[in-house]
Amino acid sequence: MTRHERSDQKEPRRDPNVSRRTLVQGLAVSAAAVTGIGSALAQNAPAPVGPPTTITSPPRDFSPRGAPTTYFWDPDIIAVDPSFNDPAQPNTSIKRLHTGLLWAEGPAWSSQGRYLLWSDIPNNRQMRWSEDDGHVSVFRMPSNYSNGNSFDFQGRQLSCEHLTRRVTRYENDGTATVLADSYQGKRLNSPNDIVAHPDGSYWFTDPPYGGQLYEGEPDAAGGPGNSAGKLNPRIGQPAGFVAAKRELPTNCYRIDPSGRVDLVVSEDQVPDPNGICFSPDYKKLYVVSTGKGPGDSGPGGKGDVFVFDVGADNKPVNGKRFSDFTIDGVKCGPDGIRCDVNGNVWCSSNAGRAVGYNGVTVWSPEGKLLGRIRLPEVCGNITFGGPKRNRLFMAASQSLYAVYTATQGAGPA
Repeated sequence: MTRHERSDQKEPRRDPNVSRRTLVQGLAVSAAAVTGIGSALAQNAPAPVGPPTTITSPPRDFSPRGAPTTYFWDPDIIAVDPSFNDPAQPNTSIKRLHTGLLWAEGPAWSSQGRYLLWSDIPNNRQMRWSEDDGHVSVFRMPSNYSNGNSFDFQGRQLSCEHLTRRVTRYENDGTATVLADSYQGKRLNSPNDIVAHPDGSYWFTDPPYGGQLYEGEPDAAGGPGNSAGKLNPRIGQPAGFVAAKRELPTNCYRIDPSGRVDLVVSEDQVPDPNGICFSPDYKKLYVVSTGKGPGDSGPGGKGDVFVFDVGADNKPVNGKRFSDFTIDGVKCGPDGIRCDVNGNVWCSSNAGRAVGYNGVTVWSPEGKLLGRIRLPEVCGNITFGGPKRNRLFMAASQSLYAVYTATQGAGPA
C-alpha cells in the first residue's frame, strides 16, 4: 500500500472534534440508560460508525473474547497529526494481555528472557508475561512494593523499591545489589523510575509516593507523611522492620559506576519527579513532574514534562517545559515515559474520568502532539519490548495492554 493510500485511510481520524462528538453521544446514551427515562433517546441515538471503541456505548471489549476491531486502523489509535502514520502500525489492534491487578506499574522488557516484567504495587509483587505462550505468573513476591523497573545494558534488572526506599539491581547470578538507599547520609524517599545510561550510570527519580499505606509504608511517627503519628508503619511488615522518616526533597539522582550518588535535577527544577528517560542519542533527559505526594510540602508538580540538555559532564542544563499535556482542554497527566529511535516521546496518560483520554500520548521531539492511544483504564507506565522491540506495552491500572508499532524503542527498557 502506498503512502497516499495510507493517508486516505487515516484522514477521518485527524479531526479532534470527532472524538469529542462521539464521547458526548456515548455519555448521553449511558446517562439515559441509568436514569431509566431516556430509552427513546437511546433508541434514536445514531448507531456507532465502524468498530466499537472506548467511547462507544456499549464500550469496546478489549479481551480475547471481544469482537474484531481493526478495519485497517484500530479505532482507538488516533492520528492527531498526519506524521503519526510513520510510527503507528496499521492492520494491528490493541490487546489486553492480563487483568486482575491492583495498580500496574513499571513495565520492563527482558530481551534475553523474552518476557515482560512489571510491578503490581499494592499486592507487593512483580509479574511476568512470557512472549512465547502469553503465560502470566508471579515473578517476585514480596517485591518490597517495587514501582519502576528497567534493564541495563548487561541485561540486569533494576528495581525502584518503595518499602525499603532504595534502588536494587539483580545480578546475572541471582544475587541482589543495593545501588542506592541514601543521599548525603539521608534516606531516600521512595525511588520511582530508573533508566540506564551507556556510561554505566543509572538515573532515577525520588518522589514521596511510596509513603502511603497502599503502595509502600508511611513515615515513622512525626515524619511528613505521618505527622500526627496515628499510622503504624510496622503493621504487616516482618519482624525487625524499622520505619523511616522522609528526609529529602523530591529530586532526581545519578548513580555513578563508582557507586557515588549525585543530585542531577533538584525539586526546584522539577517538583515531584516521576517518569524519566533519555533521547536516543542520550543528549536530552526527559523528566515527568506529577502532583504532590503524602506529606509533600514542596512546590508540587502540575502534570508537566520537562526536558534538559545533557553534556559530557553529565550535568542536565537548559531545562524547560516540554509540554503541559493538556489536550482538547483535558489534562492528560503524564507518568511513565519512553522515546523511540526517532526521538518521538511516548507517555502514559492519566486523564481520570475523562473517557477517551486515558492511555498514551505521542509527541515529536519538538513537543508537537502526533497521536493518541485510547485505553479504557488510566495508564501508569509504558515500555517498548517484544523480540524486535516494536511492541508498546502499557501498564494501565488493573490490566496490561500491548500494541505493535512501526518503530522501535530507544535503548534497553
